[in-house]
Amino acid sequence: MDFRSLLMVAGEASGDMHSARLLSEIRRLRPDIHVFGMGGAELRGAGMEILADSGEISVVGISEALKVLPRARQIFQQLVAEVESRDTGAVVLVDSPDFNLRLAKALKHRGRKVVYYISPQVWAWRKGRIRLISKVVDKMLVVLPFEVEFYQSHGIEATYVGHPLVDEVPRLEHVWDSTQDSVGPFSIALLPGSRKSEVESILPTLLEAARELGQHLEVRLKLIKARSLDREFLKAFVDSSGLEVEFVEQDRFTALAASHLALCASGTATLEVGLIGTPMIVVYRVRPWTYLLGRFLVRLPNVSLVNLVLEDRVVEELIQGRARPGVISDEAVRLLTNQDRIRRMRSSLGRLWIRLGESGASRRAASEVVRYLEGLDR
Repeated sequence: MDFRSLLMVAGEASGDMHSARLLSEIRRLRPDIHVFGMGGAELRGAGMEILADSGEISVVGISEALKVLPRARQIFQQLVAEVESRDTGAVVLVDSPDFNLRLAKALKHRGRKVVYYISPQVWAWRKGRIRLISKVVDKMLVVLPFEVEFYQSHGIEATYVGHPLVDEVPRLEHVWDSTQDSVGPFSIALLPGSRKSEVESILPTLLEAARELGQHLEVRLKLIKARSLDREFLKAFVDSSGLEVEFVEQDRFTALAASHLALCASGTATLEVGLIGTPMIVVYRVRPWTYLLGRFLVRLPNVSLVNLVLEDRVVEELIQGRARPGVISDEAVRLLTNQDRIRRMRSSLGRLWIRLGESGASRRAASEVVRYLEGLDR
């Protein structure tokens, strides 16, 4: 088998970003390795041969997943066929467990070695998948320190490399550092998610909440656009709201640092906002059946990554029935007008830098991948 040919698969915006950093480091160490697979604009820019765009199948929810299932099957079959035709010996799968664990099973059955980067959060929900992981994943690269013990206790080789966001998020002076009162105007960042299905469910609620918030405080709105989304798609929601909203497509971290508050969809973005130090309210809503299934499967006190990493309810989570404009607006008013609460939240968020590890995660992950491949190629 050819271990200079590598399949890489990232299924959503954050995975695409982290994979691109990983690929750049792999190419620095081993420029002779050719990488192909599924990803987005970030991986394309890093030099990967894109066979399928991850945006085609990146959705949230049961009904949404059913709609993209035919295309997901096509991509699945294409990736397996390419691995066989190129005699590729190993694959690197990044996050996106619903797709990637099935792919890992198919490729492991065909004798390929499987490295998984940014592990499925089986410690949080669907723990039954750990049995499958132990059978189909040869090496797990984890980004949270407590994940090592969890995977090793189930007989899975796991190495902690740190979280790539530590390198990707800059340390910036924050607007609250120079704000002495709670008079306003307040800059409010809207982060409705990176997938169309998320935006369709969450953005109208955030915009209506912002309208109600504006009746109590002077606010300026900015929408942080995920690179995976089309501007016109987002603009349609903003236009229908009639609100004045600034679009941020570049320098998202600078825009977040200049924000007094972020209304943020649950996901990797909560860690980005937290590392910047912007107070936030986590908002999330999915279709009823998806939510009921999630409640059955998840056995954790918090759902947002920022609270899970900090092991505390540092930021408020308004989920499903509580994700209503009036509730969001009221919580925002209480937070923005309470300087002590702002200081406590920002102090707690500052602990994320310690919890997520030292810089160099992508470099360490790449070293582990290359070392593993070279061991196979001997």
